[in-house]
Amino acid sequence: MKKQYETVIGLEVHVELATKTKIFCGCSTAFGAAPNTHTCPVCTGMPGSLPVLNKKVVELALSVGLAADCEINRICKFDRKNYFYPDNPQNYQISQLYLPLCHDGHITIETASGRKDIRIHEIHMEEDAGKLIHDEWEDCSLVDYNRSGVPLIEIVSEPDMRSAEEVIAYLERLRLLIQYLGASDCKLQEGSMRADVNLSVREAGSDGLGTRTEMKNLNSFKAISRAIEGEKLRQIEILEAGKRVIQETRRWDDNKEYSFAMRSKEDAKDYRYFPDPDLLPVVIDEEWIREVRNSLPELQPEKMERYQKEYGLSGYDSRIITESRKLSDLFEQTTALCGLPKKTANWLIGETSRLMKENAVEADQLIFSPGHLASLIKLTESGSINTTIAKEVFEKIFKEDIEPEQYVKENGLLMVNDDSILEETIEAVLAANPQTVEEYRSGKTKVISFLVGQVMKQMKGKANPGKVNEILREKLEI
Repeated sequence: MKKQYETVIGLEVHVELATKTKIFCGCSTAFGAAPNTHTCPVCTGMPGSLPVLNKKVVELALSVGLAADCEINRICKFDRKNYFYPDNPQNYQISQLYLPLCHDGHITIETASGRKDIRIHEIHMEEDAGKLIHDEWEDCSLVDYNRSGVPLIEIVSEPDMRSAEEVIAYLERLRLLIQYLGASDCKLQEGSMRADVNLSVREAGSDGLGTRTEMKNLNSFKAISRAIEGEKLRQIEILEAGKRVIQETRRWDDNKEYSFAMRSKEDAKDYRYFPDPDLLPVVIDEEWIREVRNSLPELQPEKMERYQKEYGLSGYDSRIITESRKLSDLFEQTTALCGLPKKTANWLIGETSRLMKENAVEADQLIFSPGHLASLIKLTESGSINTTIAKEVFEKIFKEDIEPEQYVKENGLLMVNDDSILEETIEAVLAANPQTVEEYRSGKTKVISFLVGQVMKQMKGKANPGKVNEILREKLEI
């Protein structure tokens, strides 16, 4: 009988915090600047320079820890993690090993298998390293220290996940939580959220843990999912062949869909941690914790519940809108202006989502204002424009944030409600389609949709379909 295997997965998630300056100096953290322009003696590791802790980093890290139901260490310390690599200018990284800021929390996920708590072992603060740019043309590597010293939190989970589905659910929940808090934008494509996957396999039913590998170079949820499946199969093949899995760090190549060994996996002792002599312990008193806790915004579960009670939205609509803080803000602000929550939700879930997908736009990249969407909804509800024209106008709002009322007037898109003009157009359409008229009168009433379409075509879409339908039926039934 063939052995059955179980996958055991834990994650180390690095998140760049949304501070304006770095963790230990006043250099900018803005993304995309020219190489080595956001640097100073501190973040480039010059001898004699001293770090000064950015208080905002602690507050943002605290907010994430409290939102994830973590315990808070009232005294936490920074340690030096020693390793030698070109993107690490000091030859050590300031991190936290012995007394991290937060510990023993959890994130609740939902998958097809139901709800599950993923335990968080700890959340600690640290500084990011620089970035190596490999120039294949010149056959050399260049170092950009702009990212060196950017504040990070590392969220270390317990090995509680058993599948790629659970991993992605955990990462999505974590990202949404952090975005709601405003602690980070969590853009994987810019490196502000990065996940290292620790994975091992064991025989199903076993309590012991197999030998784990750590996979790096994962910059999308799809890559993470593929890497988990690929590494699981690789380890099972090794065990089935009677060999032993080696503890190592591996690099995932998403193009080749295979992981490659980088180096043997280090343990804490290999980094020779010791307390950083240049940084004092951080004391977290009850008043500071209370201030941060009171500043926490309304999170997704509470928003969903409120939207159903306050606005009468369905559970589905509430969930879709609150899966992005940007969308939920747009919903609330637009509803406050037009007073039509269900119509607002329909525009965000329908046309907005469609155009986002077609134009490869993320929610936080939306540029249109709540006022312009509210104005479009009012124009549609008042009968000034029909749904077809409203969708055309919304495309302009989505891409250019135009003022809809002015645009409609300037482009002659206001609906024609003059009965005499409608009747004249309808008479012409009926006269041009005698066979269709006879079909209707002989009982094939569905052909009226063709006649409505012909009238709308003649009116260039500026007629009220309901009114057209009404007048057509009156004339056809004479």
